[in-house]
Amino acid sequence: MIVVVMGVSGCGKSTVGQALAGSLGWKFLDADDFHPPANVAKMAAGTPLTDDDRWPWLDRVAGELRAVNAAGSHAVLACSALRQAYRDRLAAAGDVRFVHLAGDLPTIAQRIEARRHRYMPASLLASQFATLEPPVDAIVIDVREPLAAQVDAIRAALGDPGGISR
Repeated sequence: MIVVVMGVSGCGKSTVGQALAGSLGWKFLDADDFHPPANVAKMAAGTPLTDDDRWPWLDRVAGELRAVNAAGSHAVLACSALRQAYRDRLAAAGDVRFVHLAGDLPTIAQRIEARRHRYMPASLLASQFATLEPPVDAIVIDVREPLAAQVDAIRAALGDPGGISR
């Protein structure tokens, strides 16, 4: 199984994803690590990515997910996956479940202002919310909840897969 922790920049994908993966003893993957240099440069300059920018990136991420599934392993992936078409691309990799870290613009904007991301400026948050197509088939988690409560809620919604080996 692969659990994709998704949402806009600053919602806590990496933090929640790492905590969830740690609690399950699963591998953690961050989709940001799969961006080509051109995408990183665009975002660092404050330019939103287009779908043409995203497709090769999503294909690289989906390839990694297929490899995890083919090996009979499990992982947690942090990935924005803002549109249904992006989630469909990832879901084609096999046994994939989505967790949407949901929050409002003021809450997440406050979080972004308090952190430094290696290339994602706060100026792109509005474009992320504009692109977001809330999933209809995801586990929805309120970002205002404490980290431990978010992880517990995800595990409960997944049927507490802690017994699944790596």
